[in-house]
Amino acid sequence: MSAAFPADAAVLRAVADTLAPSLEPPVGADAATESYYREGAHARGIDTAVAAAAGLLDEPARGAVAELSSWLDDRGFAGADLPTRTALLHEAAAQSMRLRLGVRQLKSMVLGAFVGAVDESGTNPTWPALGYPGPATPPPTPAEAPKTIPLTRLEPGVDVLHADVVVVGSGAGGAVVAARAAQAGLDVLVLEMGDYRNESDFRQIDSLGAEMFLRRGSLWSDSGQMGVLAGSTLGGGTVINSMVCLRTPDRIRQSWTDSGLDGLDGPEWDKHVDAVWSRIGVNTDATRYNANTRAMVTGLASQGYAHERLPRNAARDDESSLCGFCNAGCQRGHKRTTLHTYLDDAVRAGARVLVGAHADRVLSQDGVARGVAVTVQTPVGARSVTVEAPHVVVAAGGIESPALLLRSGIGGPAVGKNLTLHPAWIVTGVYEEPVEAWHGQIQSAVSFDLTQVESGGGFLVESLALNPGTWAGQSPFVDGRTTRDQLRRLPFFATWHGVSHDHGSGEVHLEDGRAAVRWSLDDDVDHRIAVRAHVELAQMHRAAGATEIFTFHWSDLRWREGEDFEAYLDQLRAAPVDDHTAFSAHQMSACRLGSDPATSVADGRGQLHDTRGVWIGDGSGLPTAPGVNPMVTIMALAERTAEELVRQAAPLPVA
Repeated sequence: MSAAFPADAAVLRAVADTLAPSLEPPVGADAATESYYREGAHARGIDTAVAAAAGLLDEPARGAVAELSSWLDDRGFAGADLPTRTALLHEAAAQSMRLRLGVRQLKSMVLGAFVGAVDESGTNPTWPALGYPGPATPPPTPAEAPKTIPLTRLEPGVDVLHADVVVVGSGAGGAVVAARAAQAGLDVLVLEMGDYRNESDFRQIDSLGAEMFLRRGSLWSDSGQMGVLAGSTLGGGTVINSMVCLRTPDRIRQSWTDSGLDGLDGPEWDKHVDAVWSRIGVNTDATRYNANTRAMVTGLASQGYAHERLPRNAARDDESSLCGFCNAGCQRGHKRTTLHTYLDDAVRAGARVLVGAHADRVLSQDGVARGVAVTVQTPVGARSVTVEAPHVVVAAGGIESPALLLRSGIGGPAVGKNLTLHPAWIVTGVYEEPVEAWHGQIQSAVSFDLTQVESGGGFLVESLALNPGTWAGQSPFVDGRTTRDQLRRLPFFATWHGVSHDHGSGEVHLEDGRAAVRWSLDDDVDHRIAVRAHVELAQMHRAAGATEIFTFHWSDLRWREGEDFEAYLDQLRAAPVDDHTAFSAHQMSACRLGSDPATSVADGRGQLHDTRGVWIGDGSGLPTAPGVNPMVTIMALAERTAEELVRQAAPLPVA
């Protein structure tokens, strides 16, 4: 453990053994089920691994775990019996949100590893007992799926690079700007903090796919109420998202026009959206409903709600059996990510790409961009490099982009503020017949009928991916045996979420120079939307035939067939604000565009108000949450920004 981490390893090992203890198997259990119960965290070495990893966590999780460990140690936790340890974990979580975050973090690590971590063969010993098949196919070989994007290598002794445009980030926004700038004849260098992975690296294993997520998918808000899922790989979130392609709603376009994004309400914007739609191949021909989505459609119809087939940037292919692994990368290469579209366009036009490159600071002088200070990971260690460029495009994602500006001391007072996250509220139904929600396309239908139900706000209804690690780590914890028993029903889970349109906002700030997130469900409208989403989704599940329903609330809010369903809905309505847990796959607005430098970071075309030559080129620039999956909106906004950058590029030589 880190020397700065005061937690007692014995306490952390005992926590792991409390969350996943060794248990007596049910009478008559087969060999796989017997092993599933008997081999807990200690037998599998998870307790030691978690204790060692705790000191490597980011703040606030590291501090929360340390405080929890001290609190438990004061109460003799490591020497107590299992029922006492279980009770102490519940007591700690009830004491404060800080201690609850510590329990939540350890629960995610322990139970996620218990059912999600794999050995050298790519399997987990619990999967046979859970009925989870694991990977369907091996990845193609590098010869079958070659990496086609050439990478720039640092020459020995070189510590300064030059470009006309340096683009920080290679996802939905950065790749678009890089392509358009390179096609205009500008010398473009793309910096990507993550690695270059393609189809030959995608193993259909979520715990390995986590390597393509920011902080390996374990970034929490300081309150612990919001889990943040963002891409961190060449191609960014486009490599690991669900391919949902939706156009910006007209009312959002009008509000953004009013805030200073001239032309967003007319044909200029339509032109940019159409260009994106065409380049990434958006269609509904390749959209297929799996059993999870079919159940959702039944639930929607039972409540009188309509649904639509989702447009997706997928190749037109009838083979969808592998699509349940979409969030760990598409082995077949049918996802039209920026690797296969805009980044490919950029390198064909002469752009260079440098991976393992962390942008430390944007360099500027007298309000004019001068380049970027970068730390590059190389086979022989980290190297500090300066990229000199008159244009810097900040496109590192909705969390890392504001952090970069904060480290750089530019962007004005709005940097990091106004963070919107499209909080997703998840409700799972357990059905009598297997659903196997990991088979088929994880998102293929949507309902817009509840998008304006609370003070002008509301939520989309969409299905989502099901994987053992997430449901083990995030389902409410009662005790070790209850967790084991419930997970054995995994094949019968159907899981949907309400993706809500933010009314309030959070903030990106710095902890030890790194991005951290402040967010709590403290906005009354957002709270009412969260309650409405849980209630509506629960009603849909029951109407679709679920015999059990549960949520990701901290408390175990669960209904079983034969119980009073109206009383259950009242429980959902009465759940304390602090009990709610959300996830965000869409981080936006913390470097938002607008006309007022006091409330926005960049002007309506993406250039910083206070630093000429620095541009916002990703979802952090969205003025507000659009209320729909934002990939197409981000790309279209990047097209617009790239157009203006190219127009201005010639008059800005490096001094």
